[in-house]
Amino acid sequence: MKHDSVTPYNTQDEKKEQVALMFDNIAKRYDLLNSILSLGIHRGWRKRCVKLLKDKQPKKILDVATGTGDFAIECAKLNPESIIGIDISDGMMKYGREKLKVLKLDSIISLKNGNAETIFFPDNSFDAIVVGFGVRNFQNLNAGLSNLHRMLKPGGQLVVLEFSYPRNAFIKGFYNFYFSKVTPFIGKIFSKDTRAYTYLTESVKAFPHNEKFIEILNSLKYKNTSFELVSFGIAAIYSGEK
Repeated sequence: MKHDSVTPYNTQDEKKEQVALMFDNIAKRYDLLNSILSLGIHRGWRKRCVKLLKDKQPKKILDVATGTGDFAIECAKLNPESIIGIDISDGMMKYGREKLKVLKLDSIISLKNGNAETIFFPDNSFDAIVVGFGVRNFQNLNAGLSNLHRMLKPGGQLVVLEFSYPRNAFIKGFYNFYFSKVTPFIGKIFSKDTRAYTYLTESVKAFPHNEKFIEILNSLKYKNTSFELVSFGIAAIYSGEK
């Protein structure tokens, strides 16, 4: 799959090792850059994702590619018994754990090193699994999604938030300019790792968007799959059940 071959540094290291190094490099400025580059609208996207889970009242939630924990923190509003966040970047989770302590959520949310493809929790462990801007970074997309399916309880729900591609020609043109020129420029100013924000553009372009991603979920036996474009198609929210 084309998506699996897009890496941050084009070295001989595996994709997950390159991604971990990249996020370790930008961890200190990640939250700031995220807010600047998305103009803060990413917060509304996460709220919308969590709203999809409200009726399920999930008690055990897994947040994959948790980063600094923002998605897990939003999921805490569902009043679950526990949330486990996993990520391959210890640098990102260091800042996440600091946030959890400040918010007094460290008794509900725990962050652990791990990736979607190889993390092992028993079958049928979680009522809900969320992934925010992380599926692009899976080393093997199908293997990662299949493992998440295994860990979902029957009837459990997967919610994925990911960048997409606008369908409107005018917005698509602006989007391409912003991602190709503005994002790497701002990333270069605030981050020492200039490749990180170039990789962002490359990985978004290579990702199987919208109906293509739904086809993958369906092939992996997810049920009741659907997607919703948000903010003129800048991002998409995908949902599926076991």
